[in-house]
Amino acid sequence: MNDVMREYQARNQQVLSSALSKAQIPERLSEAMRYSTLAAGKRFRALLVYGAGLALDAPLARLDAVAAALECLHAYSLIHDDLPAMDDDDLRRGQPTNHIKFDEATAILAGDALQTLAFELIADQTSDLNDAQARKICLKLAQSSGATGMVGGQILDILATDKALARTALEEVHRRKTGALINAAVICGALCSDYATQEQLDALGDYADKLGLAFQVMDDVLDIESTTEELGKPTGSDQALGKSTYPALLGLAQSKELATNLYQESIVSIASISDNTSLLEDLAELTIKRRS
Repeated sequence: MNDVMREYQARNQQVLSSALSKAQIPERLSEAMRYSTLAAGKRFRALLVYGAGLALDAPLARLDAVAAALECLHAYSLIHDDLPAMDDDDLRRGQPTNHIKFDEATAILAGDALQTLAFELIADQTSDLNDAQARKICLKLAQSSGATGMVGGQILDILATDKALARTALEEVHRRKTGALINAAVICGALCSDYATQEQLDALGDYADKLGLAFQVMDDVLDIESTTEELGKPTGSDQALGKSTYPALLGLAQSKELATNLYQESIVSIASISDNTSLLEDLAELTIKRRS
């Protein structure tokens, strides 16, 4: 992480903390929401929002709302993904998962509340988004996080348990489960700009699609090569759960090569959209160099 990333991480943390401090939220629910959302994390999706928005001169007030919304959706997905009915994990970001810290019912409700808070942040007038932007962003977030995106990918992942998927089928699972929300972060950041052209949106979409797949490939690699301390969650869980992974399909060396190629292609995608793509480039590099 460089200083620019840390600056926007801190900015996002402040916006999230403020959004989660409403007096109307019941105390236990608020505690559970804050526990998972404000825990130490990379804020990768928030940083992508800032990176895409800054490349197209979007106002920071708009990017703040959208970045916070993406992190709320991501936190909700992690809380639900860790539940016993899903991956049944007891460790996330180096601390007990939400349902272990609280209980299953509270964890489910915390995830539900974070999901709806994401759309509230976009619709709230303080977001500085105009009506057309808010509508487009809400639609993109709903499509990317719902049945055609992340949730659809989750059910495909569950149905693929203990099955050897072909590469195209594996890519489809991860295009939805992981890639859709990464794509949404980039596109929604761009939609905060008053000047985004369709050509720029297409280029950013290509960047996000390649980055999303590279992110998942590295997730699969790190599940084998990293330690529990580095990842903040148990390693080897993919194999234990009978999941199809890129290393199982391609081998470790070829999986790393694939991630590197996708990283390089993502950089090419955004070469001509703006003279301010350094944060997007740094995030792409971080994707293949990270250890957690």
